[in-house]
Amino acid sequence: MPVTHRRALLLLTPITAVTLAAFVWPLGRLVQMSFLESRVDGTLTGHASAAAYAAFASDPASLDLAANSLSLSLVVTAATLVLSYPLALFLHRAPRGRQAFFYALTISPLLVSSVVRTYGWMALLGDQGPVNDALVGLGLAGGPVRLVNNTTGVTIGLVEILMPYMTLALLAGFGRLDPAFEEAAASLGAGALRRFRRIVLPLTLPGVALGCGLCFVLTMSSFITPKLLGGGRVFVLATEIYDLALARLQWPMAAATAVIVLAGLGAATIVYQRLVRRLA
Repeated sequence: MPVTHRRALLLLTPITAVTLAAFVWPLGRLVQMSFLESRVDGTLTGHASAAAYAAFASDPASLDLAANSLSLSLVVTAATLVLSYPLALFLHRAPRGRQAFFYALTISPLLVSSVVRTYGWMALLGDQGPVNDALVGLGLAGGPVRLVNNTTGVTIGLVEILMPYMTLALLAGFGRLDPAFEEAAASLGAGALRRFRRIVLPLTLPGVALGCGLCFVLTMSSFITPKLLGGGRVFVLATEIYDLALARLQWPMAAATAVIVLAGLGAATIVYQRLVRRLA
């Protein structure tokens, strides 16, 4: 084996060991547990069975949870894209001397834990919070509007938490957006809307695909925000896995649900990769 290959393998050894120990081995244990049976008290019998997967597929409540998680992920991803795209376009076109400052402002929310930000949204959106006070004070509502302990609050919290990720993903895909193309189109008489539709949007589609894929995966796997802002009334697959494992001690069912979620996220990743290849 050439020396360069041996050096490359040597450099890859630490990350390979970490990946095997921190990801592959726990994932294998999770899959193994999903095929075990458990007693009422939660102890594992050691007998292999696919009963957990059969129970998930035949339980209407589990299918409703999957549908709720999917619909929430799609809504949050779409809302995050709509709000983040103008911001990313502004950052891309900002003067060079100010881009660093605007970038710092964009990623500054990531310096605060998502748990803290979720608690902040609970205070802002509560019945006695400033958002409801503003709505009542402006005459837009006759009384407090329920913005927490429901899907609305969860959606608002997740959109705000994921906006920095979406913005950075969009900026990563804006490399092909050359101002010279827009200038040429403008010189030929194309208006702002037509330039956006025919030039800006097609050239930025790889970034859109990257941001949507990232936000979809993060929303599907989110637990803290649905648990806190949902107030125990918004049920998604992540919260169900938590309840199955720690509240009801149904470890094989929790493991099977987690494996199904991982398989769905893997399928979404494959779709994203194929979409990016077509857009590239």
